[in-house]
Amino acid sequence: MTKVLMTFKEQCIACHACENSCSQLYFKSDAPELSRIRITETETQPHMNVCNQCGVCVRTCPTLALSVNSQGVVMVNKALCINCYMCIAVCPTGSMFRQQDGLTPFKCISCGTCTKVCPADAIRIEETKEETP
Repeated sequence: MTKVLMTFKEQCIACHACENSCSQLYFKSDAPELSRIRITETETQPHMNVCNQCGVCVRTCPTLALSVNSQGVVMVNKALCINCYMCIAVCPTGSMFRQQDGLTPFKCISCGTCTKVCPADAIRIEETKEETP
């Protein structure tokens, strides 16, 4: 069993609480552009951009800076990363990001902080039977 961060876009109310809690945790700032989760408001329903830990980026990384931990979460090793951004280019969900003033890519690591603040229960950690990438 693997625990994964699941999104339910039909429940999202675009309050951006998940983005704020994420940026606060990792960057000590209420700045959505620093969040590892991105909510884009559209005319119909919000688009939730969260890493699904698929592993495509891991298979693409030329320096093995990306790996999958024992919980099935893709992690970035900053010491090995050469900032080629191949991971950003190949990410099928567009969930690998780069800060404006930072070099190393970053992504959601399914920490669950966002799940605790979502008033609509649109994002939660659930167990799956899928194998890790």
